[in-house]
Amino acid sequence: MNKSLFTNGLAFIVTVIGYVIANDFVFYTGLFALSGAITNTLAIHMLFEKVPFLYGSGVIPDRFEEFKTGIRDLMMTQFFTEQNIDRFLSEKDGRASDFDLTNIISKVDLEPAFDSLVKTIEESPFANMLAMFGGTDALLPLKQSFIEKMQASLVEISSSDKFHEMVRAELEQPNVIDSVRDKVEAIINKRLDELTPQIVKQIIQDMIRKHLGWLVVWGGVFGALIGLVSALLF
Repeated sequence: MNKSLFTNGLAFIVTVIGYVIANDFVFYTGLFALSGAITNTLAIHMLFEKVPFLYGSGVIPDRFEEFKTGIRDLMMTQFFTEQNIDRFLSEKDGRASDFDLTNIISKVDLEPAFDSLVKTIEESPFANMLAMFGGTDALLPLKQSFIEKMQASLVEISSSDKFHEMVRAELEQPNVIDSVRDKVEAIINKRLDELTPQIVKQIIQDMIRKHLGWLVVWGGVFGALIGLVSALLF
């Protein structure tokens, strides 16, 4: 339900009824409620749209660049600080975070490593001896076994505490953290550059109108009370 439309419509109906039946209490209650509701509706509208001769209207589109700068500064100063990056790299108890590289290692193509091993043997003094057993082709049956054992060894190495400490120590270097922050800021800037004033306007408009609809409702309620009191006093 559109709170603004409902409140303005109800206030208008009460005003008309009060005028038709010539009842000052009903008329002023409806009239003041309508003025309060319309005023707040206009205020919300002026956040997003330019209204002729009304200075300050359309503030969100007019301050679009400031809005983007504010988002970037918020992200960089509140979320991606050196302290937060360092905290991300550590557990709550201060221990180094674990870096599980198992999935990455399993996807790495280790065939070039085997090919490099074969080439090294070919260029070594063992090449003549290997030729007696069929040359490097004799090593091909070992290829899959070599890859599996190499993957297992890499997983074991990457799972050790010493490895985690070394990685964390490198990532905590000031120049590394600065590099991470620069890359994050570049990503944020790129995404913000993709935003247009219309997109930002729509995002904020949907959010604010949903929650600020009650401003119109309460504007109508308080306007009605003021109108009723006015009718009683005068």
